[in-house]
Amino acid sequence: MSRFALAAGAALSGVIAFSSTTFGETAPGAGPYKILNTSQTMGTGGIDYVFADSEDRQLYVPRGNQVLVFDLDTLKSTGSITNARARGVAVDPKSHHGFCSSSPVVMWDTKTLETIKTIEVQGGPDGILFEPATARVYVFSHRAPNATVIDAKDGSVVGTIDLGGAPEQAASDGAGHLYVTLEDKDKIAVVDVNALKVTGNFELGGKGGGPAGLGFDVKNHVLFAFCHEPATAVILSSDDGKILATLPIGKGVDGGGFNPNTMEAFSSQGDGTLTIIKETSPTSFEVEQTVQTKNRAKTCTLDAKTDHIVLITTEPAPASAAAPAAPATPPAGDQPGGGRRGGGRGGPGLLDILVVGR
Repeated sequence: MSRFALAAGAALSGVIAFSSTTFGETAPGAGPYKILNTSQTMGTGGIDYVFADSEDRQLYVPRGNQVLVFDLDTLKSTGSITNARARGVAVDPKSHHGFCSSSPVVMWDTKTLETIKTIEVQGGPDGILFEPATARVYVFSHRAPNATVIDAKDGSVVGTIDLGGAPEQAASDGAGHLYVTLEDKDKIAVVDVNALKVTGNFELGGKGGGPAGLGFDVKNHVLFAFCHEPATAVILSSDDGKILATLPIGKGVDGGGFNPNTMEAFSSQGDGTLTIIKETSPTSFEVEQTVQTKNRAKTCTLDAKTDHIVLITTEPAPASAAAPAAPATPPAGDQPGGGRRGGGRGGPGLLDILVVGR
């Protein structure tokens, strides 16, 4: 993503866990979604994408120079992937191999959290996605090469793709096509995952600019592009790019998705809102609810087993809390990937995890 918080190294041995606290809920009667669970963990370093491994019940949060791992059900810390200054995580559920978008990419065993290998890549690793049809991992970069493709079974680099713009989030139809939001071009690139090339682009037609998050109803071929300016969800057909509808969302979007179990798209925003969009039919959509979350909780992930949406943010540490000392690291903008705009702190602070559901 292009809005990476400033990061500093963190040592898991110095982590301090705080008791669960309710940060905010929707007003009574406002809708079915509310904050169900929260946790706070002391540490250092910035954050970016959060990823829920619904099958292995693990939650991955890149922070500072490592990827923190939590139990997805209890939100308790279970370990970390060290020496991994990453922005996102992807997991192959069949091989149980995990990957993070760092330079180099770190590959690990999701059962033991032991590192298997590191993989040298070019560009600035940022977003990341596991593509199920080919069992490959896509590591995205705002500069060339825009996508590096890795075999999830052995960690070999299969190839690279020029997407023609700065990629943010991607979604697969599981049948040979990958859709990628290009934030700087106001487009969605269509990728042939077998040929490893772009076969088309869907223009957002001036309805929304700076697409960041992406949701995808694979069954009905509907894409939800969550945009910055204006703060809008542009809803379009994945067959031909025809725009079906536009709906308002919160400000500062940086992530989104779609839950086929509930037929709802969702987007998380830096203004402390989570927008829930109901797909009542393949051509009819409405904003079902705006959930109040927490300031800068702008990335999210779906727990497909529970239908819960998990968000993360950071905040300053309480004055009374002692934080572990950690070696300083340069700002994210000086690291591969750079360009992350938005709030973040390199010093001691709290990592907040919020679980939203019915």
